[in-house]
Amino acid sequence: MSRAAAPGAAALALVLASAGVAHAGLADRIGATFALMAEDFARAFQSVEGLIVSEEGDTLYLDLGEGQGAQVGQEFTIFRKGAPFVHPLTGAPLGQFEEMLGYAQITRVQPRFSEARYVPVDGKPRPHVDDGVRITRGRLRIAVTPVLDLTGSKADLRRVPYLCTLVLERSKRFQVADPLTVGELFANGGARVEEVLSLPDRAMRMSTSLDVTGWVVPVLLERRGVTYLDATWISAVTGTALFSRRLPLVPPTAAEEQRFPWEPGVED
Repeated sequence: MSRAAAPGAAALALVLASAGVAHAGLADRIGATFALMAEDFARAFQSVEGLIVSEEGDTLYLDLGEGQGAQVGQEFTIFRKGAPFVHPLTGAPLGQFEEMLGYAQITRVQPRFSEARYVPVDGKPRPHVDDGVRITRGRLRIAVTPVLDLTGSKADLRRVPYLCTLVLERSKRFQVADPLTVGELFANGGARVEEVLSLPDRAMRMSTSLDVTGWVVPVLLERRGVTYLDATWISAVTGTALFSRRLPLVPPTAAEEQRFPWEPGVED
């Protein structure tokens, strides 16, 4: 290389190095930011049970208010209790049969009651007063999509669904579909994250193939020079957004502090 070309090469190397520094640790920063909002997701979908106390068309009124843990965006299963079932030998009552009637999505919460939108299920009767609603005590099976990067960062964010999965599983409230299996749905143009956000029918069909009750969609966006993580819950029942949280990305130093000392340095 000639001496004349040396300054140009040095400048190019400096630009490339600067680009690497700008993107270093972005996946870890997203994971650390999601960890700050994960408790909100677990709290929003905690186990809750109540009754329908009134109905007006497709609007249901539930006996669950703010004090009982009701939140806008929660999705309840509506059920009707039937005949009791007993032990075949002793005849002792063991419980009651239940019929699943549909879903109730909370749209407004008051101190002592909440309003919900009725989502019917084909072939099932309409709910009535005194029918029950609940969010199951079992773990909710969900899926995390790849990151939708609206900042144009060009960073490698493939690790983010794995980081989000670890956080959600740790809450003991969710069972998360294998990120590798989910990623294959979006690989090679098979599906797009934007479709989960904006096409309800598409989101519902993909939910059926994975047997999940909802999607968590992480979106990276920039507003007035600040980079945010927006995480949205998409219902597998209606394919619509029910719950969302947005936080500014934690600084690189804070993200690094989340890593164990024996972990290798960031490479994305």
